[in-house]
Amino acid sequence: MFDKLQQAFWKALTPDLVPEEPKQSPAVEGLAPAIIAALGGAENLKSHQPVALTRLRVELRDVTRIDRAGLSVAGVMGVMMLDNGVVHLITGLQG
Repeated sequence: MFDKLQQAFWKALTPDLVPEEPKQSPAVEGLAPAIIAALGGAENLKSHQPVALTRLRVELRDVTRIDRAGLSVAGVMGVMMLDNGVVHLITGLQG
């Protein structure tokens, strides 16, 4: 905590000298790297959101880039393809 406060202080004093921390795109935040790769990479993801305890709704730019075998290896039990690049990943109860 102190480190972040100190970094914010120095960033305010010398904005050009303290580098910004890389931020993860909201489209991939909270997803496992294996699932992101199987969905065609971070650049292929528009958005994602949990729909239920066992399902994740993902919006993709290009659904043809999905690697179903990779999703299976990543722990996804099923894939439901919907219209307009929307895909539901059935994950089951993780825990």
